Amino acid sequence: MEKKLLLVDDEEGIRKVLGISLSDMGYQVLTAQNGEEALSVFRAENPPIVLTDIKMPGIDGINLLKKIKSENPETEVIMITGHGDLELAIESLKLEATDFVTKPIQDDILEIALKRAREKIVMRQQLKSYTENLESMVREKSARLVELERLTAIDQAMEGLSSAMRSIADDLGEDRLRYFNEMPCFVSVHDRRLKVLAVNHLYRQRLGDAVGSSSWKIYRGRSASETYCPVSRTFQTGLGQRSRETVEFPDGSQSMLMVHTAPIRNSDGRLELVLEISADISEVKRLQDELDTTQQRYQQLFDESPCYVTVQDRELRVLASNKRFREDFGDELYARCYQIYKNRYEPCCNCPVLRTFEDGLPHQAEIVATSNAGEQIHLLVGTAALRDASGQIFQVMELATNITQIRKLQDHLSSLGLLLSSMSHGVKGMLTALDGGIYMIQSGLEKSDPSRIREGIVSAQQTTERIRNAVLDILYYAKEREIKREVISVMSLVYDVVQIIEPKLKNFPIVWACNVGCTVGSFEVDRTALRSAIVNILENAVEACLEDSQKSAHHVGFGVKIDNDHVVFEISDDGVGMNAETQEGLFTLFFSSKGQKGTGLGLFIAQKVIQKHQGTITVNSQPGVGTTFSVRIPMTQ
Repeated sequence: MEKKLLLVDDEEGIRKVLGISLSDMGYQVLTAQNGEEALSVFRAENPPIVLTDIKMPGIDGINLLKKIKSENPETEVIMITGHGDLELAIESLKLEATDFVTKPIQDDILEIALKRAREKIVMRQQLKSYTENLESMVREKSARLVELERLTAIDQAMEGLSSAMRSIADDLGEDRLRYFNEMPCFVSVHDRRLKVLAVNHLYRQRLGDAVGSSSWKIYRGRSASETYCPVSRTFQTGLGQRSRETVEFPDGSQSMLMVHTAPIRNSDGRLELVLEISADISEVKRLQDELDTTQQRYQQLFDESPCYVTVQDRELRVLASNKRFREDFGDELYARCYQIYKNRYEPCCNCPVLRTFEDGLPHQAEIVATSNAGEQIHLLVGTAALRDASGQIFQVMELATNITQIRKLQDHLSSLGLLLSSMSHGVKGMLTALDGGIYMIQSGLEKSDPSRIREGIVSAQQTTERIRNAVLDILYYAKEREIKREVISVMSLVYDVVQIIEPKLKNFPIVWACNVGCTVGSFEVDRTALRSAIVNILENAVEACLEDSQKSAHHVGFGVKIDNDHVVFEISDDGVGMNAETQEGLFTLFFSSKGQKGTGLGLFIAQKVIQKHQGTITVNSQPGVGTTFSVRIPMTQ
C-alpha cells in the first residue's frame, strides 16, 4: 500500500513537528496550510490518508472532510481536535471520519489511528480483488454453460427435424438428401425391408457408406438385431422411437448416440419409410460431467466463502445465498434483503445493489444488520454486476464482510479519546452549579438567612450527586468495574428514584404516575449503579414526551412488582415512540436518536449495569404511540 499522507494545519510549527514524526513512521508527507490549498494538493496527488486540523480559517476541517468524501469516499480522514472540540469530533465521526486525535498529539495514539486507517484501506482493496476474481470466474463458467447448452440442444432439435421430415416424405429422393448433408448429425432413410436407402454426408464420413446394408449393422448390444434395432421398433409400433444406442465406427471405436426415428407414411397413410437421426452424445456427456464437477467446485467456493454472499434481482429479492449467510440470516429465498438485514419495509438509502443495477459499477457501503439470533452485525458490503449473453445486467452479487469486532475495537479506542474531554466538559458545568450552591450558603450565613442556607445546601448536595453519577457512568464504560452488592429493600430503591425524578417533572406538562403499591421484599444489588440505570431510562421517557409536540399533555408511568423471584421495573411513556430500526440500535454505544442533543451513553450504560446484575431489559415501542421498558432483576444473585 502506498504510504502517502496529506497533513493540513494552519500552524507551521505543528506541520513541522508532525511532519518529522510521520516521516519517521515511513510516510511520504504532503503538507497544506489551509483547506483551499489542501483541496488543490489532494486533487493533484490523491493521497489515501488525510490528517487535518478541525478548526482552520476559510474551509475548516469539517467542510474539508465533506469535500474530500464527496470526491473520493475511500479516502481515510483523521481529525486533529482540541480538548474543547468534543461536539465537532462527534460530528466528524458521523460524517465518516476514520478517527480523531486530541492535541497535544502523542505519537503512539497517532500511530494507532493511522494503523486503523491503513487496515480499512487494505480491507477495501482485498474485497475489491476478491469481487473481481469472482466476476471473472462467473463470466468463464457462464460461457462454458452456454456452450454446453448449445450442444445439448441437438437432442431437442432432432425431434423437431424428425417431425419436419414427415411433411416432405412424398417427394423424398436422392437429390433431396443434399438438404441434410450439412446437418451436424447422422441422417439415414430405411425401408420396410430394414435396409438403408440413403445417408447424409456426415453419416458416410464417420460410419461408412451403409446404403444397402441392414438397419442394425452399426449397433452393438441388444439393438444389433432385426427385432430390436430402433428402425425395426418403429415399423412394429408405427411410432417414433427415442433411445440411447452404442455404435461401432469402421476403425473399431465405439460411442454412444442419441437416436431418434420418425415414421414416414405415403398418401394412403401406410407406413413406408423410417427417418433415423442420431447425435453423438459422448462429447456432450463429457462436457456435462465436466460442468457438474465445475459446478460442484463453484458451489463449494460459494458456500465456503469467508463472507456473506447473495445474488439479488432488481426487486432486491435474494435468489441465492451461501452457507454462512443462511446460518446467520436464514434460508428464505425471494425475501427482500432489507427485510432480512433490517426488518424494514423499504430499501435502504443509497442501496449499493440498486446503484450497481443503475450504472453497472461496483459499489460499497457499511450497514448494521440484525441476525436471526438478534445479534447486531456491522457489515462492509461490496457489489458486482452479473450480465447475460447480451451484456445486460440481470442480477447483482453482493459480498458482505463481518467487521463487527473491528467496529467494537474502534468504538472502544475512540471512546478512550473522548473520556477526558467528556468528563471535563460535564464536570465543569456541575462544578459551576456547585459554586452557586456554596455562594448561596455563604450569602445566607452573612445575612443570617436560614432558608437561603438550606437552598444552598440542597443545591450543593444535588450537584455533588450528579458529579458522582457522571463519573460512575464514565467508569462503567471506561473499564470493567465490579458492582458492590448489598441487600436493600425494594421500596428504598424506589424512594431514591422517585426523589430524583419528581422534581424534574414539576416544570413540564407531564403527568407522573408512580404505581408501586405495597411492594415488599429485598434484593441484592449495587444500589448506586442500579438507581442510576433506572433514572437513565426514566429520563429517556421524559425526553421522549418533551420531543412529542403532537400532544398537549403526556404521561410517564413507573411501576414495580415482584414476579417469580424477580423484581420487575416498568417505565412507560406516551412520547414519540421508536421504529424498528431505532429499537435495534437503542443500546449501541454512541447511538442516539436525538442528534446533537444526545451522547448515546445513557441507555448503553443502563443495559451494562442490568446485565451485571444478571438481569434483562426489553423494549416495546410504536412510533407516535409511546414506549415501554421492562427491567427484570433477580432478587438473589
